[in-house]
Amino acid sequence: MSIYVFMNRIRVARDADAAPILEIYAYYIINTSFTFETEVPSIEAFAQRITSYVENWPWLVYEVDGIIAGYAYAMRHRERVAYQWCVESSVYIHDNYQKIGIATALYETLLELLQHQGFRNVYAGINLPNDRSVAFHEKCGFKWFADYRNVGYKLGEWKTVGWWKRQLNDYTIDPAAPIRFVDIDPAFIELILNKKNKLIT
Repeated sequence: MSIYVFMNRIRVARDADAAPILEIYAYYIINTSFTFETEVPSIEAFAQRITSYVENWPWLVYEVDGIIAGYAYAMRHRERVAYQWCVESSVYIHDNYQKIGIATALYETLLELLQHQGFRNVYAGINLPNDRSVAFHEKCGFKWFADYRNVGYKLGEWKTVGWWKRQLNDYTIDPAAPIRFVDIDPAFIELILNKKNKLIT
């Protein structure tokens, strides 16, 4: 008699994950203003986005028995060199897997990797009102610092984006440039992932 093993794990996203990740994200593009993206990208374009992001920042997926239930990633905050120690973070969870700790597990892992890379600040832009996202980010140690009022227009409304911040490292003088994600020792990344996966499997 075979034994069916139900497994959860966090791993680094690959371009081959584009279709299931996009399936999660497309709902938010079409039906919400939680993202200001207005058109669903092609799978090919989204795969290229994943590939380009993971050169510099973590992009993680959470698998439940081989199915991608959610994902989290970081990206550049702004273009100028002086901003290089700051990133923005995002997390999206499939409706079928809400409220079971997936977002928290993804964020804890994401933030640990960003801290190791040497980033100082991670920002979360939250399209308001969104009480659930605000509560989640504050539980993860983020603190509100600004509202950009009526900054975007989507789905027939002018939208306000609130900004939350979490400090990752001390503000030292003459900081080294952050380590690109592809330049981190893969063994270290596996160590972080395995540590988290032992807690969730």
